[in-house]
Amino acid sequence: MSTVAPSKQGPQSGYVVSRSQGVCAITGEPIAPGDKLMAMVTETPLGLERLDFKLDAWPRADKSAALAYWQTVMPAPDQVKRKLFVDDEVLCQLFERLADTTEENKLHFRFVLGLILMRKRLLVYETSQTTEGVESWTMRVKGKEDRLAMINPKLSEEQVKAVSAQLGEIMNEEL
Repeated sequence: MSTVAPSKQGPQSGYVVSRSQGVCAITGEPIAPGDKLMAMVTETPLGLERLDFKLDAWPRADKSAALAYWQTVMPAPDQVKRKLFVDDEVLCQLFERLADTTEENKLHFRFVLGLILMRKRLLVYETSQTTEGVESWTMRVKGKEDRLAMINPKLSEEQVKAVSAQLGEIMNEEL
């Protein structure tokens, strides 16, 4: 089951999201290809970090800084097609959780996540407005009535690529 924990507001100086190292964050034991595991994205003073946990160690995990966590399977290192670690529901929940963020890096992250969700046709663009030089898009998660504002931070192509790479690390997918 996929769950998104409440978002925490804290310092974030950049994106630090590592690819799965194939090691349990609690026991330090390797997680073999094909083994089920829990993956978690947390906030650290340096940014966002992905941690993996063996299922038997998961109950001992500190989930206080979790933005999202989900159950998945460790892929084989030579696996030709990379498997998506995060399902669409988790991505939509993460987008919604970050709705009130004001931190620049989180706004960048949420904007690129929103673009990905729009491409997947899970997020619906409705309108936009500019107030005091800040462009805000009105969005709706498909199948829901609630409207969400998404700030367009006017990212450069390099910034979009950097954030997309970090999202790809979380999702273990080429974006």
